[in-house]
Amino acid sequence: MRVIYSCFFYLLIPFIMVRLIWRSLKAPAYRNRWGERFALYSKKFPQSVIWFHAVSVGEVEALLPLVKQIQHQYPRIPLLITTTTPTGSARVRVVMQESVEHVYLPYDLPGAIHRFMQCFKPKMAVIMETEIWPNLFAHCSHDDIPLYIINARLSEKSASGYRKIPALISPALACVKVIAAQTQDDARRFIAIGAREETVKTLGNIKFDVEVAEEIIDRGLQLKAELFNGRFVWLIASTHKDEEAIFLDIYKEIKQEIPELLLVIVPRHPERFSEVKKLCEQKQLAVVMRTAKDSCRQYVDVYLADTMGELKMLYAASDLAFVGGSMVPVGGHNILEAAAVGAPVLFGPYMTNFKEIAEGALRQGAAIQCQNKSEIIDAINVLYADSMFRRSLAEKGKAFIRQNQGAIARVLGLLSQDI
Repeated sequence: MRVIYSCFFYLLIPFIMVRLIWRSLKAPAYRNRWGERFALYSKKFPQSVIWFHAVSVGEVEALLPLVKQIQHQYPRIPLLITTTTPTGSARVRVVMQESVEHVYLPYDLPGAIHRFMQCFKPKMAVIMETEIWPNLFAHCSHDDIPLYIINARLSEKSASGYRKIPALISPALACVKVIAAQTQDDARRFIAIGAREETVKTLGNIKFDVEVAEEIIDRGLQLKAELFNGRFVWLIASTHKDEEAIFLDIYKEIKQEIPELLLVIVPRHPERFSEVKKLCEQKQLAVVMRTAKDSCRQYVDVYLADTMGELKMLYAASDLAFVGGSMVPVGGHNILEAAAVGAPVLFGPYMTNFKEIAEGALRQGAAIQCQNKSEIIDAINVLYADSMFRRSLAEKGKAFIRQNQGAIARVLGLLSQDI
């Protein structure tokens, strides 16, 4: 079955390259470093690395505290982090600088995987969340490389898809030494798609071990004082296409009741910065770009964060935060960073990718879920009028995080047996 999969993958390569070119029209970084996607490198790298893979920004942010702990405990072992997206790549470079090696994960083609393994000769492979690559996993098994899937999550929809190809997925999962699942439900789904029960452990979600430096909080408060001029700041984080229009319409309605309201928008993808700016202007709203470094005078409606890697700082500058990707059906985004900073958290109805976190937060009264525009308007008005409620929501958010921390220590204990 894996041979058929590989042949099919080779046939798809021209279409994959066309897609990269298409994406590069809006995000030029996609047209760079193609050689890495086929494990064709122009320099030598260290070998016997501990290798981590995280797809994009969200997975990278969750992984980095674990990587830093391993660096501290095992300073002589070289570390490699692979990502799939340019935004994930950029985040690795910004945070880790030159302290780790970094390349894109090569495509799951036998030749590319062989070259990758020969180049780095990993002593251990650690995959974040839900990446199942049959050729990569088989190569790890062939070379006796201990393979872990950590912070593993699997939605019912994904599990249903994997169950349709058991001849491909079951042998791949048989190559995994341990699957460290976020929840019991995730563990159950991995077993249902073919993972051996004895290899699956439930260790919790490492995203609860979010790190927020005091310096980030201070920078956020400084931004609020210097550029936001005492405005009441409503931040919308990680927005997607068709989502900003919803919030802009809500803003125009709420603005009549809250004249000092300032809307801060942080689009999920950098290639959409100009698109969102144009949308604000079409709605006849005055917009200031983050890179312009201009003050938000009273006539300014929208502060558009056209930078990467500053979301925590922007949360610290806000009076309340709505986590996007949840008003359109893309599965939602991580609410824990906002809660860790101390921002009162709201989110929409579409949270399938963070279902357990969302349900836990709601049970603890640590966030507010809004099903539609009307509920968002009501929630904003109530939170604006009641500072004690805002403070209570923020404190419950922090408590919710504290109650669920410790997964990184458990995962580190698991990995230490092979380091």
